[in-house]
Amino acid sequence: MRYFIILSFLIFSCTSDQIKESNIDSKAQDILSQMTLDEKVGQMAQINLTVIAKGPTKWSSSFPLEIDPKKTRKALVDFKVGSVLNTINNTAQKPETWFKTISEIQKYSMDSTRMGIPIIYGIDAIHGTTYTDGATMFPQQITTAASWNEENAYNMALVCAYETRASGIPWNFSPVLDLGIDPRFPRQFETFGEDPLIVERFGKAMIRGYQGDNNDVSNKYSVAACMKHFVGYQAVISGKDRTPAYIPDNVLSEYHIEPFKKAIESGAKTVMINSGLINGVPVHADYNLMINVLRNKLGFEGVILTDWEDIRKLHDRDKVAKNQKEAIKMAINAGIDMSMVPYEYEHFIRNLKSLVEEGEVSMDRIDDAVLRILKLKLELDLFNNPVTNYEEYDDFGSKKHHQLAYKAASESITLLKNNDDILPIKGNSRILVTGPNANNMRTLNGAWTYSWQGDLTDDFAGEYNTIYEAVRNTYGSNNVRYVPGVSYRNGGSYYDMDEINIQKAVQEARRSDYIVLCLGENTYTEKPGDLNDLNIHKLQSKLAVELSKTGKPIILILNLGRPRLISDIEPLMSAVVNVYLPGNFGADALADILSGKVNPSGKLPYTYPAYPNSLLPYYYKPSEVQNNAQGAYNYVGEVNNLYDFGYGLSYSDFKYSNFAVDKDTFNLSDTLNIGVFVTNESDIDGYETVQLYSSDLYASLTPDIKRLRDYDKIHIKAGETKRLTFSLPVSELEFYNYKNEPVVEEGRFKISINDKSKEIYIK
Repeated sequence: MRYFIILSFLIFSCTSDQIKESNIDSKAQDILSQMTLDEKVGQMAQINLTVIAKGPTKWSSSFPLEIDPKKTRKALVDFKVGSVLNTINNTAQKPETWFKTISEIQKYSMDSTRMGIPIIYGIDAIHGTTYTDGATMFPQQITTAASWNEENAYNMALVCAYETRASGIPWNFSPVLDLGIDPRFPRQFETFGEDPLIVERFGKAMIRGYQGDNNDVSNKYSVAACMKHFVGYQAVISGKDRTPAYIPDNVLSEYHIEPFKKAIESGAKTVMINSGLINGVPVHADYNLMINVLRNKLGFEGVILTDWEDIRKLHDRDKVAKNQKEAIKMAINAGIDMSMVPYEYEHFIRNLKSLVEEGEVSMDRIDDAVLRILKLKLELDLFNNPVTNYEEYDDFGSKKHHQLAYKAASESITLLKNNDDILPIKGNSRILVTGPNANNMRTLNGAWTYSWQGDLTDDFAGEYNTIYEAVRNTYGSNNVRYVPGVSYRNGGSYYDMDEINIQKAVQEARRSDYIVLCLGENTYTEKPGDLNDLNIHKLQSKLAVELSKTGKPIILILNLGRPRLISDIEPLMSAVVNVYLPGNFGADALADILSGKVNPSGKLPYTYPAYPNSLLPYYYKPSEVQNNAQGAYNYVGEVNNLYDFGYGLSYSDFKYSNFAVDKDTFNLSDTLNIGVFVTNESDIDGYETVQLYSSDLYASLTPDIKRLRDYDKIHIKAGETKRLTFSLPVSELEFYNYKNEPVVEEGRFKISINDKSKEIYIK
C-alpha cells in the first residue's frame, strides 16, 4: 500500500507538471497569436534602467532613483520594449526603492499597452544581490569552489534568489559556467575554477538554489537562472576579456560544453552568450553553436540572451557585419532571442522590424524567439504577480543568511604554507596588520558588489569587519597595530598604487611578534581588469621584502581574484593563506582560522603558477612537462607550479592507506569500485577533501596528465580513521576524439588518490 501511495503521488506530480507546462504553452501561443510585429520585436529588446530614469542622459541618472514618465512611455508603450536590466549610475538601491521603481515600470507595460505584457527585469547578482543595499554578500564563485562543498554554492544561490526577489527582480544573470583556465583573465574570480567536474557540480547546485528543487520559478522565493557565457569565453589567446579564442570542436565538447549540458539538464531557464570569438567567428553570430549545439544537441528550450551591446560589436568591433542592420540580421538568424541593447533600442527595434518586412529575418524566427520570452514570463507568473514586495521577505539580510555566508568563507579559505606550524597564532601576541588589503572591504568582496567594479563597496559595507578589524576583535586592540605601508591610489586604475609609510610599517614590525601581511588586488572585472603583468605589484613586493628584514615571522594573506605571481617573495613568508574574494564575512572567517577557532579546509580550485610563462591547468599534456635539466628532452617531471590544483593544508594531519581498486581489468560497461582509508593522525578534528583522479596512459589523441573524476569532503575526528568508496563508471573515462566523438579506448589507465595509485586495463 505504501508503495502504491508513493507511486500515485509521483504520477500525480508528474501529471501536474505536464498540465502546468501545457497550460503555459497554450497561453503563450494564444498571446503570440494576437501580437503585431511591432509588439513582437519590442519583446526582443532589453534596455538599461538609466534609459527610462530621470537624469541628464540615457547613460546617467539623477538621485534619488525616479522613473521619467516621458522616457518610460516612449520605451515601454511606443516601442513596446519587453525587458529592463541593471541599476542607475552603477549604484545599489534599497529594496523599497526597487519595489517602487519596478511597480511603476510594470504599470506602463501592463496598463498602458494593448497586450498588457509585463516586462521581465534582470540583474547581475553573482555572489549576492549585487545592486541592493543591505543584501547578503557571499564569497565570489572562485572562493566558493575552494570549499569543494557544493552545499555552499546552493546556499549562496538560495539566499541570493530570496533577496533578489525581495528586490522585486525575478531574473538573475548567474551562474557563470566558464572554465577559469587562465589566471590572466579578468573574470576568473567569477568562475568555479579550471576543472570541468567542479564547474558542473557547483553549477547544478546553483541552478537548484536559484530555481528551486522542482524548477518552479513562479515561487516568490525563486528566480530564473541564466547560464553564462556560452561557450569557451575565457579560453582566449591573449588572456584579455572579449578577445579571440581558437578551440577545436573536441576540446569545446570535452571541457567547455559539459557544464552547460548538466545545467540544462537541471532545468536552467536562460543562457547568455559568449561576448568573444571562437575560431574567428563571433559567438553572437554563430548559428552552429547556438542552434546545432545549444538547441539541437543539448536540447536547450529557454531564452538565449546577448551580453552587453554584443550585437553592435559584430559591426563596431569584429567587422563581420557591414552595418548595424546586418549585425542584427546575423545575430537573430543565428539564434539570439533577446538583445541586451541597452541604450539605442529604437535602432534595434526599427531595424529588426524592417528585416522582417524585407524577408531577411523570417516571421517564424521572430515567433520562435517571442514565444520563448512569453513562456519565461508566464513561468515566472509575472502576468499575475509582476513585482514581489520586499515587505514579505523578513529574512532579507538576516543573521541566518549571514551565517551561511560566513560558513562558505570559513570552508573556502586555503592554507598554502605553514612552516613550523606558525599558525594558529597562539597566546597574547603582538600583531602588526599591514598591506593595502588589510583595512579594505572593497578588496574582500571584489567586483559586482554594490556596484559593477566594486568601487563603492566601502560606502555600503561599513558594518562589516575588514581584516584588521577582525584580527583586532580577536586578539584585542592593545595587541594589534595597523600600518598600511602601501595603498591603492584613489581615482587611478584598479591597480595603481602609492607608497605610504613602508618604514613606519617596518618599525612597528620590529616591535611585533607576528606580521599579518595583506596583499593582493583592488577590485575589477571585464575589460577594466585586463592586465599586462601577472606579477604582484612591485610596491607590494617591496613592502614584503622590507618587512622580511626584521626577521619576524610573516603570515601572507592573499586577497585576490586571480593568482598573482609571488615567487620572489613567497620564500620569505612563514605562512601563506589565500582568502580569494571571501565577501563581507571573509575577514571574520580568516581571524577564526588565524586563531585556530576554525581549522582551514579549503583547496585550490585552480593551479597557482610560479612563473609568467608557465600558465597551465592541472590537466596539461605530457609534452608540456618542464624539466630543469638544460638540454634535456626526456619529458619527465612536472610543470613549474607554485601550488598545485587541489592543494591546501590543514591544522590536522591526514594519512592515506589501503588504497584499492576492485579489479585489474574492466569492460566498457563496468564500474570501478575504489576504496581508501583516511586517518586523522593529529589531535585536531578536521575536514579533508579526498580527490579521485584518472590518467589515460596511452590514447589516439595525446592524453591529459590526469583528470579529476570524483571527490568527497569529509569530517574526520582526531585519531579517527574513515573508509571512503567511489564508484566510477568506465564510461566516465571517455575523451572526445578528433571526430568529436566521446570514446573510451582500450588500454592502460592509472587511478589515483593522493599519493596512492593503481594501473588498470580497459578492454
